[in-house]
Amino acid sequence: MTTTGFQTASPGDIEHDARQISSDHRISPGEIALGVIVGRASEAFDFFVFGIACVLVFPALVFPFAEPLTGTLYSFAIFSLAFIARPIGSILFLKVDRIHGRGMKLTIALFLLGGSTAAIAFLPGYATIGVFSIAALVIFRLAQGFALGGAYDGLASLLSLNAPEKHRGWYAMVPQMGAPIGFIVASALFAFFYLNLTAEDFLGWGWRYPFFVAFTINVVALFARLRLIATQEYAALYESRELVPVRVSELLETRGREVLIGAFVPLASFALFHLVTIFPISYIDLFSDRSLGEFLLTQIAGAVLCLLCVVLSGVLADRIGRRKHLGYCAAAIAVFSVATPFLLMAGTAGQTTFILVGFALLGLSHGQASGAVASNFADRDRYTGSALTSDLSWLIGAGFAPLVALFFTSTFGVASIGVYLFSGAVCTLLALSWNRRLRLNGV
Repeated sequence: MTTTGFQTASPGDIEHDARQISSDHRISPGEIALGVIVGRASEAFDFFVFGIACVLVFPALVFPFAEPLTGTLYSFAIFSLAFIARPIGSILFLKVDRIHGRGMKLTIALFLLGGSTAAIAFLPGYATIGVFSIAALVIFRLAQGFALGGAYDGLASLLSLNAPEKHRGWYAMVPQMGAPIGFIVASALFAFFYLNLTAEDFLGWGWRYPFFVAFTINVVALFARLRLIATQEYAALYESRELVPVRVSELLETRGREVLIGAFVPLASFALFHLVTIFPISYIDLFSDRSLGEFLLTQIAGAVLCLLCVVLSGVLADRIGRRKHLGYCAAAIAVFSVATPFLLMAGTAGQTTFILVGFALLGLSHGQASGAVASNFADRDRYTGSALTSDLSWLIGAGFAPLVALFFTSTFGVASIGVYLFSGAVCTLLALSWNRRLRLNGV
């Protein structure tokens, strides 16, 4: 049967096309790794463009009635909403997974993620539509978080389950490469327009481009991931109940303690995450005379170093063990937290050192954070347990970090940032210790 004219591809059509391609040959571990990296990078890109815009765009566009500091705090408050919506999205999309399948769940989630991010590109300012501009931004941000909760596909677990015993740290770091890649792309786009446009043109249209391209990036990532989900290997794991979406109520009843402890294990890494990516941009903008465009380039260099350290974390974790590696990283972050205020107040040289050292520590710790969370669960609970625990970790450790750090800095001084980061490191060390006790007790 043939048709004429234009047709809009449905989620089922896209999933069918992916299955047609994947059925032609066996998917290699390298292709799984690439699909995981592309997926994580696209998700990180969507969140980072919003975070950067919270400093460069939204205070002037959406909150022009407020002072720059207050407008940025308002923007960071909206930034945090996605991390509140994320676990809700995970719970609801897990039900979609059980009823309609993982391909349908992932397609809906990524279309919503890309669509809500791209919609921000057309956001009118407060001067045009008043308070409705704020309301629209809140809705789009909540949609981002809700969609990201549904974007969990289990591919990282599939990669881990296929990892050789002696190389689990290496395989665990592969998905984590997506975050620095997403930050590099988002920062590079903003830096290009910020450095090459006038302030008027940048606020008028230049900032919209990174949001506009998000939909295309997410469609590419969607197809790459559906092609893997449609493979026989993935279907076999799903059917054997190794990656089954169990009910959240059932998981919490039997593995509630593991979820809670697991949420605190990567806290040092997640607290550091936005303290070297999003918060420093606001600090430079509000409390220094340094060029924001030049600072974004410095952060890109830091993100490249972070990417290299993510890879290095896989080597180190395989040599000394993941738990010991995370403990050493948390201790290093605790030391770094003491130096943080002095570095930020030490001018360009100190701030650059803060970015480079901070990104390096982030790469080493973040490279093994998710693997540590997933390892707490048996195969049957791994899919739901990893998704929910990761959501809670991001909410507790990273979701409010820019807002809290900027508020503390403006109220109590820059030294308070070090206290905040130090508390995250302590939580990780305590969680690692308690996690070991659970295992020794056979829980």
